Amino acid sequence: MQNVLVTSALVGLVVTAATLDLRTRRIPNVLTVSGLLIALALRSSFGPGAVIEGLQSAGIALLVVLPFFMLGALGGGDLKLLVAVGAFMQPTQFVLALLATAVVGGVLAVGESVRRGAVGPLLFNSAGLASHILTRGRLGHRTTITAPGAVTVPYGLAIAIGSLAVWFLWPQAPSY
Repeated sequence: MQNVLVTSALVGLVVTAATLDLRTRRIPNVLTVSGLLIALALRSSFGPGAVIEGLQSAGIALLVVLPFFMLGALGGGDLKLLVAVGAFMQPTQFVLALLATAVVGGVLAVGESVRRGAVGPLLFNSAGLASHILTRGRLGHRTTITAPGAVTVPYGLAIAIGSLAVWFLWPQAPSY
């Protein structure tokens, strides 16, 4: 019964976030903070080890995604949603979810750029950002999601698809 509650809460969180992101291009703080607190509360019923695991995964989200937010390549709601999603998962499962989310986000970005006829700018901006990151700002350029003409996608949708795919296809041994 507890696993059904955990799964329902995670599905509710990411489906709501994806729907709001698609409609408004925003993921509200009340949703992400509530999701984080609900995940940790549900984990607490499985003992302190489960809470620590959830905090570790949330910390992984913060460490991995914060640089992209600071570079302007990802929105704050996306960052907070990933932290909340991380709190639901074990660390190894969450790393897989991050990778799946990145792949889905890339596919969405390519699809959107094809729809707009902007594949060239997408590739140019992606290469410039990668170069900027890899050379610590000495080469390349930083194109942010707020730049005119930037190809953006509702990343909440990518987070929902990536995290639910991993949740259902690569479940971890229940530690909570």
